[in-house]
Amino acid sequence: MNNEELKEELNREGSAAEEKEAESAGTGDGDRTGEFKEAAEAEKTAEPEETGKSGGAESVAAAETTEEDEALNTKYMRLMADFQNYKRRVEKEKSDIYAFANEKLVSEQLAVIDNFERALMVETADTGFAEGMKLIFKQLTDVLEKAGLEEIKAHGEDFDPNFHNAVMTEDNPEFESGKVTEVLQKGYMLNKKVIRPSMVKVNN
Repeated sequence: MNNEELKEELNREGSAAEEKEAESAGTGDGDRTGEFKEAAEAEKTAEPEETGKSGGAESVAAAETTEEDEALNTKYMRLMADFQNYKRRVEKEKSDIYAFANEKLVSEQLAVIDNFERALMVETADTGFAEGMKLIFKQLTDVLEKAGLEEIKAHGEDFDPNFHNAVMTEDNPEFESGKVTEVLQKGYMLNKKVIRPSMVKVNN
């Protein structure tokens, strides 16, 4: 083999080696490209899963918030109802205080009224004195009526234990059974509250 043939052989071997290296490099690039594609697809697949998890967490949070709002609203409504009941109770107590603040004083005046009526029933020759007593008595009763005093009706009425105190019974053909035939002591109410029941006689 001469020199020229040797050179040609070496060139052919060098070209074959270069082609093998090029093929090896191309195969490596293809493998890396495939790996990149697989990674990208994995990321795309993972994104919907993460989105689903995030959406589920938001739904749970929204449900918890709704339950808390409902609980607070219920608590608020109960507090409002309790407050309204408290206001009504306080207003009633204040009204009762104003209505019955003078109950003791008025009750003590009932004995004075009884004595006035007994005095007016006594006959006297001094008509001027009798008229003066009647005017004083009327003035007294007018003041007490303005304060809420009211006489309980009894004579001829059906006996009612809420307003009448029966101390005697009788057989009176002029009245039906259970009727009040006589008032022994007048009864009174103060602002519709009985402060002294009528003492009565009831027909059998």
